[in-house]
Amino acid sequence: MFEIISEFEDRIAQFYGSSYAVSTDSCTHAVELSLRRQKSNDVSCPTQTYVGIPMTFEKLGLRWSWSDQSWQDYYYIGGTNIIDAAVYWKRDGYIDGTLMCLSFQFQKHLSLVRGGAILTNDHDEYVALKKLSFDGRYGNSPWGDQDIDTLGYHYYMPIETAILGLERLPQAIATIPRQWVSQDYPYLPNMKVFKK
Repeated sequence: MFEIISEFEDRIAQFYGSSYAVSTDSCTHAVELSLRRQKSNDVSCPTQTYVGIPMTFEKLGLRWSWSDQSWQDYYYIGGTNIIDAAVYWKRDGYIDGTLMCLSFQFQKHLSLVRGGAILTNDHDEYVALKKLSFDGRYGNSPWGDQDIDTLGYHYYMPIETAILGLERLPQAIATIPRQWVSQDYPYLPNMKVFKK
């Protein structure tokens, strides 16, 4: 299992031009884990994005606001170095010094039904995010043999998703991606859930 997950992560990092990729079960959880690492309390997101982003802010109890910004393919979560790159597909497209969060949900260019990843060039950040995404575990030894020293979450990518990713990756690389813009998303402040 660990070798297949590592191979998928290595191939994604190689494509985007980052040193490391941490696979997750979704982009929303990739953003959540990145926010937990940042420990930033004042954040913002565009008025037109996926509904899970402001809901994650609420879940984490962050002070947050909307930003009226147009974006194409990715945007920074305001107040952080985290990029929501859920719809971004570009060879060597990683931006150094960021935590770039990807999606492999069924509508995305690399369509795996569900899944995500966090790109980074920082080895310490990589280790911390791997542990956060995998119940505090790290490496390929059984969890019962580890002295787990940090809190983690059950947000890792299932092996079946990684296998599918390795199968579909060559076709995704060979295909021109769709360009996504903020207008592809509804205006979230009009939703009742955010009017409370």
